[in-house]
Amino acid sequence: MKPPNSLLAATGTTIFTVMSALAQQHGAINLGQGYPDTDGPEDVVEAAARFLKDGRNQYPPMSGVQELREAVAAANRRFYGLDVGPSDVVVTSGATEAITACLMALLDPGDEVVLIEPLYDTYLPVVRMLGAIPRLVRLNPPDWELPRKELAAAFSVRTKAILLNSPMNPTGKVFNIDELGFIARLVIENDTYAVCDEVYEHLVFGSARHVPLMSLPGMRERTLRIGSAGKTFSLTGWKVGYVTGCATLASVVAKAHQNLTFTTAPNLQRAVALGLAKDDAYFASLAESLEAKRDRLAVGLNRLGLPTLRAEGSYFVSADFSAHFDGDDVAFCRTITEQARVTAIPVSAFYERDPPRHYARFAFCKQDHVLDEALTRLGQFFGTRAT
Repeated sequence: MKPPNSLLAATGTTIFTVMSALAQQHGAINLGQGYPDTDGPEDVVEAAARFLKDGRNQYPPMSGVQELREAVAAANRRFYGLDVGPSDVVVTSGATEAITACLMALLDPGDEVVLIEPLYDTYLPVVRMLGAIPRLVRLNPPDWELPRKELAAAFSVRTKAILLNSPMNPTGKVFNIDELGFIARLVIENDTYAVCDEVYEHLVFGSARHVPLMSLPGMRERTLRIGSAGKTFSLTGWKVGYVTGCATLASVVAKAHQNLTFTTAPNLQRAVALGLAKDDAYFASLAESLEAKRDRLAVGLNRLGLPTLRAEGSYFVSADFSAHFDGDDVAFCRTITEQARVTAIPVSAFYERDPPRHYARFAFCKQDHVLDEALTRLGQFFGTRAT
């Protein structure tokens, strides 16, 4: 029997799978994997159930049902002033598939891709499975400042795309308009493309504002913008994502999508379309609720002597545990899972090499009593260790 493809074998099991299994084994509160522990809007869920029974359960159009493609286009116009239509939208089975389809659409073997660390664990394996070459530029804690000189140097005549995540997992960084303008100039000057993972677009806090790179001058025809119903409606198990780009790029993404999942459950698509038409109050309350949860967890961690880093968006806050623990972040996350029964993710998992080793990422997208119990357990654990 032939051995498995080495590129596929090299991707391994994700840290999220490993830590979630460990959490289950020890009965830990799982603040590692980023998913809410309550369902999203009741009217959206009820619509999905209702749509199962009205006779539209066969294959929907490959690029998505018309209702959802129109709704995504309308949301782009409504929130960001983007002039797009249904032909510029492709619906995918989650944002992870969307990322893969976009990269498949753009990359040929030998092409270079600029990626910014720390980065979501899907990015590098997909780039490498496509035979492309990653060029990594790193942000460093605690400020996560964009290193402009290094970023400019990462572009070359072989660069095909930059993959940008904002709001950013795991840092919670929201790239500001000045940073985005710098990135846009690099893309245009190097005649390349941008794939923008914007799944946390509506989960932005305080004075921070999410601005799609696509909305900047000269970027409309060069950008593929990815959104997620799972994050926007707290329904991560639905796995409904969407890609927005010019019709030419979207059509190539659709060809890649055809060979991945082909299509997505039609009742879920139609329910998401209903959700995207919700009034502004829904989207504001979603961000406000998560901001309060961020503050609840961050204040508690800071009181325990685990200083947190600034998080302007997403589901996550990172904490520095070095005052309490001598080992690295992998050992720390394993120890608190096994002994405190609280699970976090080591931030080093989001770097390719030579990562910072004393930060852990905690998800705050949980019910308040769950966050409080996690803090209580950590307090008891560190109190015991300090005596």
